[in-house]
Amino acid sequence: MNKIVFNNNPELPYAMEEALNSLRINIGFLGKDVKKIMIVSSTPNEGKSFVTMQLFRQFAQTGIKTALIDADMRKSTMAIKYDMKLTNGGKIQGTSAVLSGDGDFDQAFYPTSIDNGFILPNIDNVINPSKLLENQRFEELLNYAGENFRYTLVDSSPLDLVSDGERIGSLCDGAILVVRSGVTSKSMVRHSAMQLERAGCPLLGVVLNRVESSKGKYYYKKQGTYYYANN
Repeated sequence: MNKIVFNNNPELPYAMEEALNSLRINIGFLGKDVKKIMIVSSTPNEGKSFVTMQLFRQFAQTGIKTALIDADMRKSTMAIKYDMKLTNGGKIQGTSAVLSGDGDFDQAFYPTSIDNGFILPNIDNVINPSKLLENQRFEELLNYAGENFRYTLVDSSPLDLVSDGERIGSLCDGAILVVRSGVTSKSMVRHSAMQLERAGCPLLGVVLNRVESSKGKYYYKKQGTYYYANN
């Protein structure tokens, strides 16, 4: 079977793995109706794509059928960063191509070298993907994913740049907001939360990224209804 392999996906430090594992477990507590989850940040370079990929890997490796959709079609580097290749050496049909076409979605999600993990990466960035996201076909793609996978993780453009995130969030069951410690202001986080509320997308949790403890290790905390994974 033709699969996507990740030629660059190194193992993470133990503490980071544990933080992500705790996040995965807490998502499981949200109930069976939470299937389509947008991973988003307020600004670029906060680590949302890293969290999306590693959470995808965590779910799949525990035997949960999981899909990842790279819907950051403006500046996605995920396929390059993880050096994604098809086992037969062919060309990957990415998100923008799938949304621009009219084929069935049963061929859109590639199986990967991670058992139970399926991915629709973005290969060709476009200047203005809003038309693709606002098209009925994108909603149909998410509905297909929701019916065929236990979890679908959607990597989105940052909320402060364009309206893409609000559109994606309006079609998801909730969002996880990735916040870079010491960089993203509280006012920016509040504004992002308001954007999600306006889109009708529940804020499921907040991942506080790139926080080091005094011993130089990473840790995980749970507080109230928010889940903080420092990685």
